[in-house]
Amino acid sequence: MNCRFCTTPLSQVFLDLGAAPPSNSFLKPGELNAPEVYYPLKLFVCPDCFLVQVDEVKRSTEIFSEDYVYFSSFSSTWLAHAKAYAEATLPRLGLGPDSLVMEIASNDGYLLQYVQERGVPVLGIEPTASTATAARAKGIETLEEFFGVALATRLAAQGRQADLIIGNNVLAHVPDLNDFIHGLRVALKPGGLITMEFPHLYRLVESAQFDTVYHEHFSYLSLATVRRLFAAHGLRVFDVEELPTHGGSLRIHARLETDPLARDSARLDAVLDMERAAGMQTPAYYQGFQDRVERIKAELLRFLAEQTLACKTVAAYGAAAKGNTLLNFCGVKPGQVAFVCDASPHKQGRFLPGSRIPVLAPDAIREQQPDFVLILPWNIKAEIMAQLDFIRQWGGRFVVPIPNPEIL
Repeated sequence: MNCRFCTTPLSQVFLDLGAAPPSNSFLKPGELNAPEVYYPLKLFVCPDCFLVQVDEVKRSTEIFSEDYVYFSSFSSTWLAHAKAYAEATLPRLGLGPDSLVMEIASNDGYLLQYVQERGVPVLGIEPTASTATAARAKGIETLEEFFGVALATRLAAQGRQADLIIGNNVLAHVPDLNDFIHGLRVALKPGGLITMEFPHLYRLVESAQFDTVYHEHFSYLSLATVRRLFAAHGLRVFDVEELPTHGGSLRIHARLETDPLARDSARLDAVLDMERAAGMQTPAYYQGFQDRVERIKAELLRFLAEQTLACKTVAAYGAAAKGNTLLNFCGVKPGQVAFVCDASPHKQGRFLPGSRIPVLAPDAIREQQPDFVLILPWNIKAEIMAQLDFIRQWGGRFVVPIPNPEIL
């Protein structure tokens, strides 16, 4: 395998989670007697650019299919994050009815709805039919395509370059980084701004967030590496914000390298210094992570075994992709976690891939009164614990698995 950015041959393994089905390939009841396809889930680190990456063992066109079940709008925390971004960014950039805001991987219109309601024209680009249909139902123009140079060139020829290009949690999902980032350059209007959010590799390592590894995430990104990626295509990352989302994310700001506004900020220098001090541009930083992950697995399985012996019931909340990585790596089955609840009707009535744990509506927790609720999307544990605080009435308790299994 060669690095998907710089083509350097890869040999150093950062993390090996064995084999697993794609984390968002939820099963319908009629599929339970059919076999599932498992793919290797192994990460390598490039010794040159230090891009951490998984081999593309399942094509993105198969992962992001018309039956894709992740809809952004079912998290109130994420909606609030998107609304705050729109309210702060649009006035700061002076965007109005003559501007164009383009979002790549716009999902169900969770963010562009807040841009459009402020009178700014929007264009969503979203390859999954299910979410694109939901966005159009909100009146948001959405192209049902994958983004790259070809699409960007076509839009530019139509005079549809963007004043602001947004990409939230898409950069890590791109198998061809060079095509994608060069497409950003083509699609950006001179004087325009690009903002991209992605989970910070530094936080993944420091907090052992191995469950954020799944087949949809082709790359795991540091600021230094992303800056190098963008520079290779004539774009300058000049500013960065550290965000609490997804366990610790970065929001980069980039402009054309010739833009006089692309001056490095103090925040950018501070994060680069932090990464440098941690040793993220050295192979040694990526050694020993597997041992930490194996300990978390052992601790979670011990907790589940103790509850089984004590005749206690464990349910889970949040049928998130990260939860499927966790459960499949640990080999958890319905006998250990009885069911998982999720607010999205697109997941209810289905079964988790691999573990085959049934997905129910949130009311099942009140009805069945489990002794423990395992919060799989631990990054929004505050939101979930507030919603499910009623479990305290029968002595129920919450459990989070990352960075170490803990009863709350």
